[in-house]
Amino acid sequence: MDAIVTRGLGKVFKEIGKPKVRSLDSLDLTIRKHEVFGFLGRNGAGKTTTIKILCSLLKPTAGEAFAFGENVRTRRARRLIGYLPEQPYFYEYLTPRETLDFYGQLQGLGPAERAREWDKLSEMLDLRDIAAQRIKGFSKGMRQRVGFAVALVGDPPLLILDEPMSGLDPIGRRNIRELILRMRDENKTLFFSSHVLADVEQVCDRVGILVKGRLVRQGRIDELLGKKTAGVEVVATGLDTSAVAALKATCESHRALDELERFTFADPEAGNRAARMVLEQGGKLVELNPLRETLEDYFMREQRPDERTGVMS
Repeated sequence: MDAIVTRGLGKVFKEIGKPKVRSLDSLDLTIRKHEVFGFLGRNGAGKTTTIKILCSLLKPTAGEAFAFGENVRTRRARRLIGYLPEQPYFYEYLTPRETLDFYGQLQGLGPAERAREWDKLSEMLDLRDIAAQRIKGFSKGMRQRVGFAVALVGDPPLLILDEPMSGLDPIGRRNIRELILRMRDENKTLFFSSHVLADVEQVCDRVGILVKGRLVRQGRIDELLGKKTAGVEVVATGLDTSAVAALKATCESHRALDELERFTFADPEAGNRAARMVLEQGGKLVELNPLRETLEDYFMREQRPDERTGVMS
């Protein structure tokens, strides 16, 4: 049984005196159990609308959504889902321990179970040193750790995360990446949206790309990106100014850094010729690197309209 299934999911927002806004249009999506799925799209593409429908915070205009075969609007389905919003809200004068105890009570856990939840989650998310501090003074990273802990109360098999790495510094992003991979290793399913595509590329099994409310692509990252070489980078040193000028005249881009000259060529054969030229001119070939499309490159390409139709590709 799949973790998430949506069929013809649509959402139209209506305001008196204003035109209708279609946030989602016939979204058909399948998320398998025990996978990490990245949900990508520009601001306004419909990612948060989808997430709120899955968490039963919004009612769809059309279609249905299911979590492990249960309609997401049922209480049984809601108990299967842990949710971390982009900007988690807390009672500012509670401590992390009090916050988790409160959410444990909402889950119907008894005192002994809540104590065990605190021991497990505080260790997992490094909350013990701040257990007695009031959340009011917490940084973004500290709040994300508490929010992640709240999402894990009751050990739900499905985690839905809305921009979990937004606003975090590199250390905070790394911590969230490691936590996502740990949750997958513990056989949880993770569905999350993110703008940090480099992080998505490191942790996701599959991704889907949403453009103006429509799912335009989905699949494994290696399948979407393929293995075709998009170009070659030639890194050299020991070249005189005339040799550098000759190579710059034929390359796509050039950077000089720490006595290294870096030339990028779109055509692999042009890169091979440049490498030979480096050696012929008495220079030293330091690296010859194949360049492959990144998830960010692929995402940006999917946002461009088709030149003939004006429709997003």
